Amino acid sequence: MTIPPQSGFMGVPVVTDLETLEADIAFLGVPYGIPYAMDEPATHDAPRYLREKSSRFRRSLLGGYNFDFAGELLAGRQVRIVDCGDVPGDPTDLRATVNRATEAVGKILSCGAVPIVFGGTDAVPIPVVRAYEPHGPIVVVQVDQHLDFKDEVNGVREGYSSPMRRISEMAWVQRIIQIGQGGVGSALTSDYEAAIAAGNIVIPDWEVHEIGMAAVLKRIPDGADYFITIDYDGLDPSIAPAVSHPEPGGLTFAEAVALLRGLADKGRVIGMDWVEFVPEHDLYALGAHTTGRLILNLINAMVRAGQFDRT
Repeated sequence: MTIPPQSGFMGVPVVTDLETLEADIAFLGVPYGIPYAMDEPATHDAPRYLREKSSRFRRSLLGGYNFDFAGELLAGRQVRIVDCGDVPGDPTDLRATVNRATEAVGKILSCGAVPIVFGGTDAVPIPVVRAYEPHGPIVVVQVDQHLDFKDEVNGVREGYSSPMRRISEMAWVQRIIQIGQGGVGSALTSDYEAAIAAGNIVIPDWEVHEIGMAAVLKRIPDGADYFITIDYDGLDPSIAPAVSHPEPGGLTFAEAVALLRGLADKGRVIGMDWVEFVPEHDLYALGAHTTGRLILNLINAMVRAGQFDRT
C-alpha cells in the first residue's frame, strides 16, 4: 500500500492498492531516497506540489484539443491512467524506505503499467531502476546538468551525486545516455573518465543546442526499452526555475519535447522519473506547468506509437 494523495495528478483516479492494480500508466511519488550527512534541498514536498498544480491539465484528459500535438491526448484510445500515491518514508530506517520504493515500482511494472515517478532528490532513480531487474535489458536516458557519477560522498554511495554510477552497475541496464550536462567544474575529471569507460554516451547541453535533438536521437540505440530520468536542472531555468542551483543552458522546452517524442517513436518508453524539484523556488508555478505539458506530450507520443493498443 502507498499513501493516498488528496487528488491524483491531473485529476486521474487514485489507486493505492498495488496488488490489484489495473493500469497502463501509473503516477507514483517517491519523496525520499538515501540522503547525505549534510543539508539537502527541500524536494520531499515535490510530489504533493506537482499534483496540486497539475489540476489545470484535467481538461486534456477530458478530450480537450492540445496544440502541442495537434489533437486530443489519447487520440480516441482507451488508456487507463491512475495515481498510486506516495511511498511512505521512515527517517529511522532509510534502507526500508528505498526498498519500499523498489517494491512499489516493481508492482506497477508487474501489472504491465508504465510508472511515472515524482521524487525526491536525484537519489531516487537508484531504487526506481532497481525494480527493472526482471524487465531488462533497458536503456537509461538521463537529462541532467550534472554527470552524477561520483562513487561516494561522505561515505554515502547512493546519494544524489551517484545515481548514474550505481545504475551503470546494474546488469539489466544495457546503455546510459547522458544529455544536457553543463556548468563549470560540475564533475571531477575522474568521474567523467569513469562514465566514458562504462560505455555511457555523454552529450553536454551546448552540443545539443549545436547539433539539434534529431542528431542526438540518432546516437541512442533504436528499438530499445527506454527509462527516462529527468533532473529539473537539466532543463533551462527559463522553463524550470524550481531547482536548488539554477544554471543557464539546459534543454529548452522544444528540445525536451523532441526528445520525449523521439524516444516514443523509436522504441518503447517503460518508465520515467522527475527529481530535484524545489517547490519554494517555482516562480509562477512555471516548473510545475512545464512538467505537466511535457508529460502530456510523452503520453500522447506513446499513444500514437501504439504502445497501449490492445489486440
